[in-house]
Amino acid sequence: MELSGKKVLIPIGPDYQDLEVWYPKLRLTEAGADVTCAGIGDKTYYGKNGYPIDVDVQIEECAADDFDAVIIPGGWAPDKIRMNKHAVDIVRTMYKEGKVVASICHAGWVLVSAGILEGKKATSYIAIKDDMIAAGADWSDAEVVVDGNLITSRKPDDLPAFCREIIRQLSG
Repeated sequence: MELSGKKVLIPIGPDYQDLEVWYPKLRLTEAGADVTCAGIGDKTYYGKNGYPIDVDVQIEECAADDFDAVIIPGGWAPDKIRMNKHAVDIVRTMYKEGKVVASICHAGWVLVSAGILEGKKATSYIAIKDDMIAAGADWSDAEVVVDGNLITSRKPDDLPAFCREIIRQLSG
């Protein structure tokens, strides 16, 4: 399998965008990756559309050194995830170490809080475009934008391109 031996972290918070968690989780698992879903306090979270997920661990039990990639889903969860210092520190550390950092939709808020967007090409859901630009991103309206180890997408419709790029980087 193309991602055998790769470890991927997905931080989970309340009101996550259902597809933006489950699509990458299942797609990367199918490709052979070991995917860990980490909560920010609770054991069970519900997506914006009501789909539940039981997390594997809490984010405080995770370390950047244990993962090859972090995928931050959108929905309203990023607004809560960005308030968790450990989650933001993991994203920042993984980015600085050249590991894959992928965000979709409102997850750009976590990148803003991590302070990693200055001078980077990126996209996000249109509603947070101004936040991304204010944080220094060169924002564009595209299904997926790759700038080094940073992969960003706009919305659930972009998930096929988003996951293709994540898999490409992790397998290459």
